[in-house]
Amino acid sequence: MEDSTVRSEVAAEKQSNPGLKRALVAARTADDNRGRDIVVLDMRELTAMFDYFVLASGTSRRQLHAMSEQIDHALEEGLGDRRLGIEGYDESRWILLDYGDVVIHLFEPETREYYALEELWGQAKRVPFEPRSS
Repeated sequence: MEDSTVRSEVAAEKQSNPGLKRALVAARTADDNRGRDIVVLDMRELTAMFDYFVLASGTSRRQLHAMSEQIDHALEEGLGDRRLGIEGYDESRWILLDYGDVVIHLFEPETREYYALEELWGQAKRVPFEPRSS
């Protein structure tokens, strides 16, 4: 399937799928805050607990905090969503933001490599996402 066809299908699904829209807004916000290696995983066929994972890496505690705060702002102000929970903010090696159907993981590179969520959930489909900052 061509990239333009895949992008068109994602755009159409985003209109009818609020979880996908949340995941892509979170990914775009991480990208806008210089997040690296951003991946959006479609988890719907693998678990009933959540629909999407968003994974991103940051280079410092300050950057991870900024990404998490800006994602909260974008989802709350832009989409009217409220975060259900947050883990790891104080330690800042792995910040987890829980929005129910979307779980956002912000990592230091070493922590991301150690836990290897992309490998653990390797059967998940990747949602096309093109960083603007590339």
